[in-house]
Amino acid sequence: MQDSRNNNLITFASVALILVVVVFSSFFVINPGQAGVVSILGKARDTAFLEGIHLKPPVISAVDVYDLTVQKFEVPAQSSTKDLQDLNARFAINFRLDPMQVVEIRRTQGTLANIVSKIIAPQTQESFKITAARRTVEESITQRAELKRDFDDVLEKRLEKYGIMVLDTSVIDLEFSPEFAKSVEDKQVAEQRSKRAVFVAQEAEQQAQADINRAKGKAEAQRLLAETLKAQGGNLVLQKEAISAWQEGGSQMPEVLVTGSSEQANAPFLFNFNDSSK
Repeated sequence: MQDSRNNNLITFASVALILVVVVFSSFFVINPGQAGVVSILGKARDTAFLEGIHLKPPVISAVDVYDLTVQKFEVPAQSSTKDLQDLNARFAINFRLDPMQVVEIRRTQGTLANIVSKIIAPQTQESFKITAARRTVEESITQRAELKRDFDDVLEKRLEKYGIMVLDTSVIDLEFSPEFAKSVEDKQVAEQRSKRAVFVAQEAEQQAQADINRAKGKAEAQRLLAETLKAQGGNLVLQKEAISAWQEGGSQMPEVLVTGSSEQANAPFLFNFNDSSK
């Protein structure tokens, strides 16, 4: 009798436990920023479940939860430019999944890791090839903002059909071949030399112009001097010039100055008695 009662208790407890498990397994919770896809016997239902508590068939169903918040992955890419130069880049891709296409993503791509490796990475590579081929390597560097804008447009259109919404991209790194780096350095050196040559030429031109101006000024001074000599009192100018020339030459001033008559416009005759006595 006692054994029969114990067996009934065990049976009741087992049934109650099974019921509890069934009841609790019939509910699932989706947190904010997530979406759930319910699969019944391996077949995904057509509707995604957003945040809240939901019911599902117990035991025979499973829930795959996808993060709908912004995701960030760094993806490398390589391409050839319009002038056939190698160009390497690394992009930071900010994206999130379209809640309305989560079920299709579950059916075609599976996990988030598959989405990154099978969709985002190769599409990033192809998008970079398309945009880099439109420019030379020098234009890709000097027009980096335009390159990024074109890349964003191409990548957004290519990922949109997979239910992936591109929010933003960043060019983390942009590298070119060592040969091009050497050519850029040589070009900069050549430009510096060219600028130096232009500066020297301009300086020489300015110096030549200054010489011309000085020559013109000297010629004008001589013309004015000639006119002065022709005028009345020109002999005084000649005398002054002779004395000035003697002083500037560093010689000792003579003790006697012999000049002509007032009618003669000649320079003074300079005679030093000290020299004659020697």
